[in-house]
Amino acid sequence: MTSHRERMDQFADCALYVVITEAFCAGRSALDVLDACLDAGVRLIQFREKDLEALELYRRAQAFRARTRAAGALLIIDDRVDLALAVEADGVHLGRSDLPIDAARRIAPELILGASSHDPGQAAEAQNAGASYVNIGPIYATQTKTHTAAPVGPEMISRVAACLSVPFTCMGGIKAHNVHELVARGARHIAVVTAVTAAPDIAGAVQALHQAIRHA
Repeated sequence: MTSHRERMDQFADCALYVVITEAFCAGRSALDVLDACLDAGVRLIQFREKDLEALELYRRAQAFRARTRAAGALLIIDDRVDLALAVEADGVHLGRSDLPIDAARRIAPELILGASSHDPGQAAEAQNAGASYVNIGPIYATQTKTHTAAPVGPEMISRVAACLSVPFTCMGGIKAHNVHELVARGARHIAVVTAVTAAPDIAGAVQALHQAIRHA
């Protein structure tokens, strides 16, 4: 079994975190977009589907696990600790209304546990509960969630970073042209959805984001 430490060592090396939802794949299948991301060098993937029945969700997550494992990539499952354990994923990302981090940690001690936050208080709370990483967002306005908080702005990054010792990701409306604003404030792990998954040229989008992160 891969340990939490080993998974987090790999996480530390992943500057780009791609979240895949089929509805935001520009008419392509989520698996086709996943394959393109893996071929382009993405090694941190989140599987996020909110509207599938349990059996179909499990089957698709299994397919994501098989392909990410073959590529040596980390797989994070959105919301569902049970599904992450069932498909032997590397972690789960938990929102504010999902299973609490401390409860998830008791069930899944070796999984990466990500937690959503919108301000320093929520971020510190998640860290204290045992989160492996904290997500800050939405940084900019985004259309990839039907119910989301108002944009917190890039200035929130330095405020949240000051109260964390665990890694953090940034998400929400991020494109290659605004990455430099985030990196300048301390961001090291950039999470995106449509900037990659809806791009006509996925490999080109991944390359542009990697270059923007490196240059920043």
